[in-house]
Amino acid sequence: MNDSKNTDCCQSGHPSHQNECKNLNRLSGQIEGIKKMIEERRYCPEIITQLRAIQAATKSIESNILERHLKSCVQDAFKSSSEESESKIEELIKIFKRYN
Repeated sequence: MNDSKNTDCCQSGHPSHQNECKNLNRLSGQIEGIKKMIEERRYCPEIITQLRAIQAATKSIESNILERHLKSCVQDAFKSSSEESESKIEELIKIFKRYN
């Protein structure tokens, strides 16, 4: 799962996703809450509602990171060379094919 590139993948510098940590911490708390709901044998639709909220929050974080990637790494690749831009496009296609 670790296909990470070096942090200097962009001419403008790799974007920071640090502000997503608070959102991830919130998700972690929500997951713990769901575990507690299950242990307490709460009503199924209440648990499902919380699970759906986590999915929505995860998609939001993903969207934010994708937007920063497109506006920095991908945009820089298109400015530099067609080979590099093609590589960035293929990278994104692989990710979306893998998880769809």
